[in-house]
Amino acid sequence: MTALYTLTDLSKRYTRGRESITIFEELNMTIEQGEFIAIMGPSGSGKTTLLNLLGGIDRPSTGSVECEGVRVDKLSEGNLARWRSANVGFIFQFYNLMETLSAAQNVELPLLLTNLSPKERKRRVRTALEIVGIEDRAGHRPAQLSGGQQQRVGIARAIVADPKVLLADEPTGDLDRSTADEVLETLQLLNKEMNKTIVMVTHDPAAAGYASKELHLDKGRFVAKENA
Repeated sequence: MTALYTLTDLSKRYTRGRESITIFEELNMTIEQGEFIAIMGPSGSGKTTLLNLLGGIDRPSTGSVECEGVRVDKLSEGNLARWRSANVGFIFQFYNLMETLSAAQNVELPLLLTNLSPKERKRRVRTALEIVGIEDRAGHRPAQLSGGQQQRVGIARAIVADPKVLLADEPTGDLDRSTADEVLETLQLLNKEMNKTIVMVTHDPAAAGYASKELHLDKGRFVAKENA
Protein backbone atom coordinates (compact mmCIF):
# COMPACT_ATOMS: atom_id res chain seq x y z
CA MET A 1 0.00 0.00 0.00
CA THR A 2 0.98 3.65 -0.47
CA ALA A 3 0.77 6.19 2.32
CA LEU A 4 -2.03 8.68 1.77
CA TYR A 5 -1.70 10.60 5.04
CA THR A 6 1.27 11.01 7.33
CA LEU A 7 0.77 12.70 10.69
CA THR A 8 4.01 13.60 12.43
CA ASP A 9 4.38 14.74 16.06
CA LEU A 10 0.84 16.08 15.93
CA SER A 11 -0.31 18.11 18.92
CA LYS A 12 -3.61 19.93 19.40
CA ARG A 13 -4.43 22.20 22.33
CA TYR A 14 -7.36 24.44 23.11
CA THR A 15 -7.45 27.34 25.53
CA ARG A 16 -10.44 27.94 27.78
CA GLY A 17 -9.90 31.07 29.80
CA ARG A 18 -6.63 30.47 31.61
CA GLU A 19 -6.79 26.71 31.14
CA SER A 20 -4.96 24.88 28.32
CA ILE A 21 -6.55 21.59 27.25
CA THR A 22 -4.38 19.08 25.37
CA ILE A 23 -6.20 16.77 22.94
CA PHE A 24 -3.14 15.15 21.32
CA GLU A 25 0.51 15.27 22.23
CA GLU A 26 3.03 14.24 19.55
CA LEU A 27 0.64 11.85 17.82
CA ASN A 28 2.11 9.91 14.88
CA MET A 29 -0.03 8.05 12.35
CA THR A 30 0.05 6.77 8.78
CA ILE A 31 -3.08 6.12 6.74
CA GLU A 32 -2.55 3.95 3.68
CA GLN A 33 -4.36 4.41 0.39
CA GLY A 34 -7.40 2.11 0.33
CA GLU A 35 -7.68 1.53 4.08
CA PHE A 36 -11.00 1.54 5.92
CA ILE A 37 -10.22 2.68 9.46
CA ALA A 38 -12.66 2.89 12.36
CA ILE A 39 -11.60 5.23 15.15
CA MET A 40 -13.10 4.51 18.56
CA GLY A 41 -12.58 6.00 21.97
CA PRO A 42 -14.30 7.70 24.89
CA SER A 43 -16.06 11.04 24.50
CA GLY A 44 -13.56 13.88 24.53
CA SER A 45 -10.69 11.70 23.32
CA GLY A 46 -10.28 13.76 20.15
CA LYS A 47 -11.87 11.55 17.51
CA THR A 48 -13.78 14.31 15.72
CA THR A 49 -10.84 16.68 16.16
CA LEU A 50 -8.69 14.18 14.30
CA LEU A 51 -11.17 14.07 11.40
CA ASN A 52 -11.17 17.86 11.28
CA LEU A 53 -7.38 17.90 11.09
CA LEU A 54 -7.38 15.31 8.29
CA GLY A 55 -9.95 17.36 6.38
CA GLY A 56 -8.19 20.66 6.87
CA ILE A 57 -11.11 22.09 8.85
CA ASP A 58 -8.81 22.55 11.85
CA ARG A 59 -5.07 23.07 12.12
CA PRO A 60 -2.66 21.43 14.58
CA SER A 61 -0.98 23.39 17.36
CA THR A 62 2.32 21.75 16.43
CA GLY A 63 3.38 18.95 14.08
CA SER A 64 2.32 18.26 10.52
CA VAL A 65 -0.55 16.79 8.47
CA GLU A 66 0.72 15.62 5.10
CA CYS A 67 -1.40 14.14 2.30
CA GLU A 68 0.45 12.77 -0.72
CA GLY A 69 3.31 15.19 -0.16
CA VAL A 70 1.07 18.21 0.48
CA ARG A 71 1.39 19.89 3.88
CA VAL A 72 -2.30 20.39 4.52
CA ASP A 73 -1.63 22.35 7.70
CA LYS A 74 0.44 24.92 5.77
CA LEU A 75 -2.02 25.69 2.95
CA SER A 76 -3.60 29.13 2.70
CA GLU A 77 -7.36 29.27 3.17
CA GLY A 78 -7.98 29.53 -0.58
CA ASN A 79 -5.65 26.67 -1.47
CA LEU A 80 -7.02 24.63 1.41
CA ALA A 81 -10.58 24.99 0.12
CA ARG A 82 -9.47 23.87 -3.35
CA TRP A 83 -7.48 20.95 -1.94
CA ARG A 84 -10.40 19.88 0.23
CA SER A 85 -12.96 19.98 -2.59
CA ALA A 86 -10.70 17.81 -4.78
CA ASN A 87 -9.59 15.28 -2.18
CA VAL A 88 -12.02 14.92 0.73
CA GLY A 89 -15.67 13.91 1.09
CA PHE A 90 -17.44 14.40 4.43
CA ILE A 91 -20.24 12.21 5.83
CA PHE A 92 -22.09 13.51 8.90
CA GLN A 93 -24.17 11.88 11.63
CA PHE A 94 -27.17 14.13 11.04
CA TYR A 95 -26.81 14.22 7.23
CA ASN A 96 -26.54 18.06 6.90
CA LEU A 97 -28.88 18.15 3.90
CA MET A 98 -30.56 21.33 2.67
CA GLU A 99 -34.25 20.85 3.42
CA THR A 100 -35.44 23.01 0.49
CA LEU A 101 -33.41 21.07 -2.10
CA SER A 102 -34.08 17.70 -3.71
CA ALA A 103 -31.76 14.75 -3.18
CA ALA A 104 -30.13 15.38 -6.56
CA GLN A 105 -29.66 19.08 -5.80
CA ASN A 106 -28.08 18.28 -2.44
CA VAL A 107 -25.65 15.89 -4.10
CA GLU A 108 -24.78 18.49 -6.72
CA LEU A 109 -23.77 21.15 -4.19
CA PRO A 110 -20.02 20.30 -4.04
CA LEU A 111 -19.84 20.42 -7.85
CA LEU A 112 -21.07 24.02 -7.95
CA LEU A 113 -17.56 25.01 -6.82
CA THR A 114 -16.00 23.40 -9.90
CA ASN A 115 -15.78 24.37 -13.57
CA LEU A 116 -17.86 21.40 -14.70
CA SER A 117 -20.66 22.03 -17.18
CA PRO A 118 -24.28 21.59 -15.99
CA LYS A 119 -24.53 18.47 -18.16
CA GLU A 120 -21.44 16.90 -16.57
CA ARG A 121 -22.64 17.84 -13.08
CA LYS A 122 -25.97 16.08 -13.71
CA ARG A 123 -24.17 12.99 -15.04
CA ARG A 124 -22.00 12.78 -11.93
CA VAL A 125 -24.98 13.29 -9.64
CA ARG A 126 -26.89 10.49 -11.38
CA THR A 127 -23.87 8.17 -11.09
CA ALA A 128 -23.37 8.94 -7.39
CA LEU A 129 -27.03 8.30 -6.61
CA GLU A 130 -26.90 5.01 -8.54
CA ILE A 131 -23.82 3.89 -6.62
CA VAL A 132 -25.61 4.29 -3.28
CA GLY A 133 -28.83 2.78 -4.65
CA ILE A 134 -31.13 5.75 -4.31
CA GLU A 135 -31.47 7.06 -7.86
CA ASP A 136 -35.25 6.57 -7.70
CA ARG A 137 -35.42 9.22 -4.95
CA ALA A 138 -33.51 11.90 -6.86
CA GLY A 139 -36.44 14.32 -6.89
CA HIS A 140 -37.43 13.86 -3.24
CA ARG A 141 -36.64 16.40 -0.55
CA PRO A 142 -35.08 15.26 2.76
CA ALA A 143 -38.42 15.39 4.62
CA GLN A 144 -39.74 12.80 2.15
CA LEU A 145 -36.87 10.39 2.85
CA SER A 146 -36.16 7.98 5.70
CA GLY A 147 -33.06 8.43 7.84
CA GLY A 148 -31.21 5.72 5.93
CA GLN A 149 -32.15 7.28 2.60
CA GLN A 150 -30.98 10.68 3.80
CA GLN A 151 -27.64 9.22 4.81
CA ARG A 152 -27.29 7.60 1.38
CA VAL A 153 -27.85 11.04 -0.13
CA GLY A 154 -25.14 12.30 2.22
CA ILE A 155 -22.77 9.58 1.00
CA ALA A 156 -23.59 10.37 -2.63
CA ARG A 157 -22.78 14.02 -1.96
CA ALA A 158 -19.48 12.96 -0.38
CA ILE A 159 -18.40 10.87 -3.39
CA VAL A 160 -19.78 12.97 -6.28
CA ALA A 161 -16.49 14.82 -6.81
CA ASP A 162 -14.56 11.51 -6.71
CA PRO A 163 -12.41 12.34 -3.65
CA LYS A 164 -9.54 10.18 -2.47
CA VAL A 165 -10.73 9.97 1.12
CA LEU A 166 -14.07 9.87 2.92
CA LEU A 167 -14.21 11.20 6.48
CA ALA A 168 -17.28 9.87 8.30
CA ASP A 169 -18.26 11.21 11.73
CA GLU A 170 -20.67 8.77 13.43
CA PRO A 171 -22.39 8.05 10.08
CA THR A 172 -24.81 5.52 11.63
CA GLY A 173 -25.29 7.18 15.02
CA ASP A 174 -28.85 8.27 14.22
CA LEU A 175 -29.96 5.02 12.54
CA ASP A 176 -31.49 1.74 13.70
CA ARG A 177 -29.34 -1.40 13.48
CA SER A 178 -30.75 -2.73 10.20
CA THR A 179 -30.50 0.63 8.42
CA ALA A 180 -27.07 1.23 9.90
CA ASP A 181 -25.84 -2.08 8.50
CA GLU A 182 -27.10 -1.13 5.03
CA VAL A 183 -25.22 2.17 5.18
CA LEU A 184 -22.06 0.44 6.43
CA GLU A 185 -22.29 -2.11 3.62
CA THR A 186 -22.39 0.82 1.19
CA LEU A 187 -19.23 2.26 2.76
CA GLN A 188 -17.58 -1.14 2.59
CA LEU A 189 -18.49 -1.37 -1.10
CA LEU A 190 -16.95 2.04 -1.77
CA ASN A 191 -13.80 0.92 -0.01
CA LYS A 192 -13.41 -2.51 -1.61
CA GLU A 193 -14.68 -1.87 -5.14
CA MET A 194 -13.82 1.81 -5.64
CA ASN A 195 -10.69 1.87 -3.46
CA LYS A 196 -11.92 4.81 -1.40
CA THR A 197 -9.90 5.44 1.74
CA ILE A 198 -12.35 5.78 4.64
CA VAL A 199 -11.71 7.10 8.13
CA MET A 200 -14.80 6.64 10.30
CA VAL A 201 -15.38 7.80 13.85
CA THR A 202 -17.86 5.61 15.75
CA HIS A 203 -18.90 4.59 19.25
CA ASP A 204 -20.49 1.40 17.89
CA PRO A 205 -18.36 -1.79 17.97
CA ALA A 206 -20.66 -3.38 15.37
CA ALA A 207 -20.01 -0.47 12.99
CA ALA A 208 -16.28 -0.68 13.63
CA GLY A 209 -16.41 -4.33 12.61
CA TYR A 210 -17.06 -3.28 9.02
CA ALA A 211 -13.68 -1.56 8.83
CA SER A 212 -10.43 -3.33 8.03
CA LYS A 213 -8.69 -1.73 11.00
CA GLU A 214 -9.81 -0.36 14.36
CA LEU A 215 -7.86 2.35 16.14
CA HIS A 216 -8.78 3.03 19.75
CA LEU A 217 -7.89 6.58 20.72
CA ASP A 218 -7.39 7.33 24.37
CA LYS A 219 -5.30 9.99 26.08
CA GLY A 220 -3.82 11.05 22.74
CA ARG A 221 -2.53 7.60 21.78
CA PHE A 222 -3.70 4.85 19.43
CA VAL A 223 -4.03 1.12 19.96
CA ALA A 224 -4.60 -0.74 16.68
CA LYS A 225 -6.72 -3.84 16.04
CA GLU A 226 -6.79 -5.52 12.64
CA ASN A 227 -10.18 -6.91 11.61
CA ALA A 228 -10.55 -10.09 9.58
